[in-house]
Amino acid sequence: MSTSKYAVVDLETTGHSPSKGDRIIQIAIVFIENNQIIDTYMRYVHPQRAIPPFIHQLTSIGDQDVADAPPFEEIAQEVADLLAGCVFVAHNTDFDVSFLQKELERCGVAKWHGQKIDTVELAKILYPTLQSYRLQDIAEALHISLHQAHRADDDAEATAKFLLQAIAKIDTLPRETLDRLHERSFALKSDLSTLFYEGRRAAQGRETSRDFAFFRGIPFLKMKETPVFPTASLDFPSTDEEKEQLLQMISSKFHVRRGQAELMDLTWQAFAEKKQVAVEIPTGVGKTIGYLIPAVLQASMTRKPVVISTYTNHLVDKLAEEVEQLEKALQLQIPTTVIKGMANYISLGKFEELLRFTDEVYDDSMTIMQLLVWLTETQTGDVDEVNVSGGGQLFVDRIRKRSTLLKEDERAADFYSRIVARSRKSMIVVTNHAMLMNDKERNDPLFQSIGGLIADEAHQIYQAAIRTHEQVFSYTNWKYVMSQLNSFSNGQLLFDIQEILLRFHFNHKYATEKLQQSFEEFMLAFDESMIALMNASTKHGNQRSTRTVETLQKQLPESDSFRTVLRKMNHYISQAENYIAPLEKVPNELTLHEQAAVNEWLYWLDEMKIKAGEWVELFLDEATNNTTVWMEKDSRSLPGSLRIKKSPIHASPVVRSFLDRLEGEVGIIWTSGTLTAGKDERFVLDQIGVSDTVPLYTYDAPNNFYAGANTFIVEDMPDIQQVTNDEYIAAVADSLIQTAVAINGRVFALFLSHDMLKKTYEEILDSGSLQEDYMLIAQGVSSGSRHKLLKTFKQQEKAILFGTTSFWEGVDVPSDELSAVVIVRLPFTSPEEPLYKARAALLQEDRKNAFTHLGLPEAILRFRQGFGRLIRSSDEKGFFIILDRRIETKSYGRNFLEALPKSFVKKVSLETLVNEIENCYND
Repeated sequence: MSTSKYAVVDLETTGHSPSKGDRIIQIAIVFIENNQIIDTYMRYVHPQRAIPPFIHQLTSIGDQDVADAPPFEEIAQEVADLLAGCVFVAHNTDFDVSFLQKELERCGVAKWHGQKIDTVELAKILYPTLQSYRLQDIAEALHISLHQAHRADDDAEATAKFLLQAIAKIDTLPRETLDRLHERSFALKSDLSTLFYEGRRAAQGRETSRDFAFFRGIPFLKMKETPVFPTASLDFPSTDEEKEQLLQMISSKFHVRRGQAELMDLTWQAFAEKKQVAVEIPTGVGKTIGYLIPAVLQASMTRKPVVISTYTNHLVDKLAEEVEQLEKALQLQIPTTVIKGMANYISLGKFEELLRFTDEVYDDSMTIMQLLVWLTETQTGDVDEVNVSGGGQLFVDRIRKRSTLLKEDERAADFYSRIVARSRKSMIVVTNHAMLMNDKERNDPLFQSIGGLIADEAHQIYQAAIRTHEQVFSYTNWKYVMSQLNSFSNGQLLFDIQEILLRFHFNHKYATEKLQQSFEEFMLAFDESMIALMNASTKHGNQRSTRTVETLQKQLPESDSFRTVLRKMNHYISQAENYIAPLEKVPNELTLHEQAAVNEWLYWLDEMKIKAGEWVELFLDEATNNTTVWMEKDSRSLPGSLRIKKSPIHASPVVRSFLDRLEGEVGIIWTSGTLTAGKDERFVLDQIGVSDTVPLYTYDAPNNFYAGANTFIVEDMPDIQQVTNDEYIAAVADSLIQTAVAINGRVFALFLSHDMLKKTYEEILDSGSLQEDYMLIAQGVSSGSRHKLLKTFKQQEKAILFGTTSFWEGVDVPSDELSAVVIVRLPFTSPEEPLYKARAALLQEDRKNAFTHLGLPEAILRFRQGFGRLIRSSDEKGFFIILDRRIETKSYGRNFLEALPKSFVKKVSLETLVNEIENCYND
């Protein structure tokens, strides 16, 4: 039990800067003692100035609320007296403490002195997997009541309840975890060390729960045992009546739908006959349930796992949740394992080694503390579960699992190994397409002895196959890796190794000189090769553009310069191995810190050897007919922006190499909401190498499913091919502003180019046409992942989300949070995009039209995916707005419209569009 008295403070203010005249308009304090709320204090405060409209909008506090309130000068001493002797607690103490101190000083009252606790820091450590650390998001996730966010009294009360909940959680952590948390807590920005100290003291003599195991003194939660492979107490529902009964068991809202029923039958038949089938089935039909039921029954019958693959890890996790929901609904045991790439999982050995260093920066200390708590909770070891800062991500990347080679004491604790073992005893294995496409490269393939395979989002297998076999050279990344063993600064690795060598009286002076000379020769050769590479591309590149992408297949410099780099690099690696060799002979005489330093040196040596292999593959191996090489650079930041990529041109050889081991052995189902590209029905299947003999079935959405969808073509937009880029962007910005105002926010704007996206975002921002209560969220401009940007969008009443390629699909937003999808331009791939260019060249060699056979079907497929963002259920309505007039002026335009589900389509002016939207929402 905590013995301190806490004052949990929240301020509402007119702005962020007291020095510029901003003032407090509400202050609330909640007092906690002996782990109980004992008192509260709240005052409105007259700011002696008008409350800005956006503050009124945010807090619901207006001029009338503070009209009779005292100015802060009248209550400053009262507030100071209340806070005296208390630990100051706030959700972001940097703001509340700083603002209050300046106000006390302005009023001639002595500043507050004491310890402070920042509940943002505390939340990050104790709840490391929360997606957001905004107070309202924490309250929602932890079921803490928060009547109205951005009101000081409500926020202070919620923060106080969170503090009590956090203190209670500290008391449940293993003593060994608390010891490590307390050790590192002194590096934090607020005084959390007192909380962890009290937690340690309370834990003395307490036996650690048997739910935890230990790895070199680090507690982690034991993984649940996989139940013995159960037998499903169900038969396959052959008739519609049986399917109806089964669906009613899952949910009383579910009924048999033609596409779903036939997907069940086709999946079951493919499993029974060990054949392949392709099924395009749209949103609203129940695709996932349609294949999950036969998958569970197939696994039960064959006693082998059925593998279900989808595109992204986010979709993998969502799919696993749907299996869990099915398990509960049917009251069946469905042992399920999610398995991702090895690098998603923590290497406990590497983590423990890095804990031996104590000179880390703030972000590292915070991330270590988050990971220590997370290890007491995770069942997966997937480090991407942890919400870390950008700086913390660098630390996380160092502890990702890189090798299947394990030390003796690591085997029982290794998460990835245990996940793999568990997958072989599961009924359902959920994974991503990249794992499938990489399976042949593994010494022990994961997906050989299986009961069946379902590839959901099958249209994305093409991208997964390309990306998993793509080689990427990044100048910045190379420089970073190569510099790790060459810094003499105090606290750097080379300095540490020298200190260890001195302790053992090894004369390292000559070896250090040789190492340094070898490094300089290697870097000189490397830099010369980069200059030659840039010079070669400059002769052919676009001199007017700062950002360029240039195919290099026929213009790489002579390979001798690349061979020289490899030779110098291997010599440097050899010198670095020789440098550390004396210490590898005395492992038992090294301290734990010294062992960690030696292992860190060996880790970076391994990274360099990997880079040497990549150098050979990228620059020295002969290119095949199915590969292309290109350079990406920004002339404003050379050589740092330099990237070289080598990629397969076609995905089908990669997919075929995986399929060859499964064809005829198991049933394989290819399914997606977008498997066809308009009239080119087998475009996707041909791209991934699925045989023409595999049947393709397509189903429509239920009748009237898209009744609420309204498609508008804005006919008074300028022709994108007849105006400058800036003129078109200005027109797009105006259209988005008018649409957002008419629809009251909730707009997706889908772009193809980051450059156009950014310029449109800036045009709208600079115009000042949207009120401050509209939030503009732009991919690549606003910070955060796609998932975080989407969450932010959902939380706003009025917002425009500017997205590029990844937002065209795989995004589910209910209609009350998304009202319009705006297509800025038809989604054709640029003819200069390297992969497209290479594929187009091969088509032309075969006397085929690249636009007809590649450009158009690709664009139609993406267009269909963009439309799919709008309507996710039959009771939703929304607007699909097309700004690119080519859809009506070009002969190919009708192909796009014909590929959409049947819905209302109308050509309108921008003014009429706004009127239509307003009429719809006023009905």
